Amino acid sequence: MTQTTNSRTTRAPDDAVRLRMDPHSSRTTVLDGGWWPRSTNAIDELPALITALGGDRGVITHVLLSSADWHLPHPRRVGEGRGAVRLGWYTSQPSGLISVMSEFGRDRFDLLVVPPDASGASADTALTAAADGSDKRRTPELLTHVEHTG
Repeated sequence: MTQTTNSRTTRAPDDAVRLRMDPHSSRTTVLDGGWWPRSTNAIDELPALITALGGDRGVITHVLLSSADWHLPHPRRVGEGRGAVRLGWYTSQPSGLISVMSEFGRDRFDLLVVPPDASGASADTALTAAADGSDKRRTPELLTHVEHTG
């Protein structure tokens, strides 16, 4: 039986999604952008990301995540009813990377996930690099330069 998880923390209006996307999306880029969540709780973090991405990328249907990067539980879906997004949890998914797919598999894009405890300056640098289509570094290399606050 597939369980849909709907619980999440309500965000304050000024609590915007920290997301930076390449404005010139292309299939030849390594990454399409970067995201800096505030926690490793997927139930809390993913709905706002999915809403933010859905405006520009169409209806988001699937998100693939590294199971090691996120606290339990690992739900199979977030959202409700026909708007629910399927989640795939994989040990083979590179750490610091999520892959997002829109309706009917027409669009797939990969995002660097900056750790929540990253310093503001290093997160900004990593997000800028991830959203730069000419930057050919992959997530492991970008994450080695991220400084943590705690």
